[in-house]
Amino acid sequence: MFRVFLVDDEPFIIEGLYDIIDWAETGLEIVGHASNGQKALDAMQETSVDILLTDISMPVMTGLELIRHARTVHPDLKVIVLSGFDEFSYLKEGMMLGIENYLLKPINIQELKATLHNTVEKLNTLEENQQVQAYSKQILKDNTLHRWLTNQIAPLEFDERADLLGMNLDRAYMLASVIRVSSDAAAVFEFISDQVQAYDWITSFFDMDGDIVLLAAMDDADRGRADLTALLQQLQTDLQDRPLRISIGSVELLPEQPGQSYAAAKKAQEYFWVYPELNMIDYTELAMNQDNRKVDFSIIDWPVYAKLIIAKDQEKLREQIQNDFKRIQALPGITPHDFQNIAFEMIIHFKLEIKAIRHTEELDAYNHAFHQIRSAVTLEELETAILEIAHTTIGFLISDVRSPIVQQVLKYIHQSYAEELSLKMLGAHYHIHPVYLGQLFHKEINETFTEYINRYRIEKAKELLKTTHSKVHVIANEVGYSELGYFYKQFKKYVGISPTDYRGLL
Repeated sequence: MFRVFLVDDEPFIIEGLYDIIDWAETGLEIVGHASNGQKALDAMQETSVDILLTDISMPVMTGLELIRHARTVHPDLKVIVLSGFDEFSYLKEGMMLGIENYLLKPINIQELKATLHNTVEKLNTLEENQQVQAYSKQILKDNTLHRWLTNQIAPLEFDERADLLGMNLDRAYMLASVIRVSSDAAAVFEFISDQVQAYDWITSFFDMDGDIVLLAAMDDADRGRADLTALLQQLQTDLQDRPLRISIGSVELLPEQPGQSYAAAKKAQEYFWVYPELNMIDYTELAMNQDNRKVDFSIIDWPVYAKLIIAKDQEKLREQIQNDFKRIQALPGITPHDFQNIAFEMIIHFKLEIKAIRHTEELDAYNHAFHQIRSAVTLEELETAILEIAHTTIGFLISDVRSPIVQQVLKYIHQSYAEELSLKMLGAHYHIHPVYLGQLFHKEINETFTEYINRYRIEKAKELLKTTHSKVHVIANEVGYSELGYFYKQFKKYVGISPTDYRGLL
């Protein structure tokens, strides 16, 4: 068996590491542990160690210092870093020291197991194992590019990470493309990434929505767009058994405006509702409107529409739509096709607004509206279709009105979600039988009491992962989960990935 030494200044981390892994089954045994780097180094001078699992930030001697000193005692030592900080400087120095993986706390058990398995294989075969390094590098790449495209990273930090990751973006222009698949996204991403490896001007990554993104850096905008389009068409042919919905953004200047190209490609994805027969949409063609329209979408005051929808003001929204139709109709050179495009844009805005408010999509209603607009032959029919979907949109919000008891329960959950909650406790609090309360809650919310609480807590956890540097076990406790394993299970159920991987993508 290979011998493992654990180092962390938090006792519960050490205790957890003893318990969460079947070390013997993995072919490993723990030969000691310490609470700081100096104690660990002293012990390791007297003990044979093959694998070191160490924290980074510790008193007396940091994890990075420990690695450097321990390597003088055990030159072939394999190291796995544990850290509560997603710091670029730590990651960079760790990679320079030749670590096996850099795991953020709280530890993703499956990733730790995979890392240990690969480390054991490396020790057995004495061959370099690239799997974990590639995974960690992709997570870092996804995170870096997402932050860059959404203006959440300083230029200097981005340049450092781009250089470390070998990304070639030193060109005059950039063009983004978004690829959406309904299933097997990981397999499709792996295939696409393999295909674009030969193109040093194209970078691939996963964004926060699970879409595959290709970023093309170019010096000749027209030639670059043509080459990227040809590549995307070839990918569609190669993956015809897994239909792709591909959107292409606008060509933008580097380094000033890369986010605009990405945002354009993301918005163009919405137009597959308008043109379901297509499998590739170019945002530039949408924006220019091949028929050379005489009006652009900025003529509509979209923030006013959003406020009226949030306020559930049916009458004022109806007046706003009617006034806008009259105003647009009076513009010189307006064609029926211009009106149809504006109507499509209205529906897309209604759809995005209701999704932002309710976090659900009423696909059938908006799909029906798109068909109505597509088949309309008069301006009156277009206006009627828009008024109907506007009425339906606010109707969705009005239908969300709850009975007084359910409203009180929801308010209590929203204020006290971090506390222990149960139907029995709430039933006693509001003097109602818990079984009846559960049935009433399920009927009005269309979710069980437990499902709603878990979903709400996970949404709060996502906010904390985005906006704080708190460790995941602290966040779990703050949103109401005393058992870390159950929190991980629920987070993966509702988000699709672990909290650690989610934070890695931010």
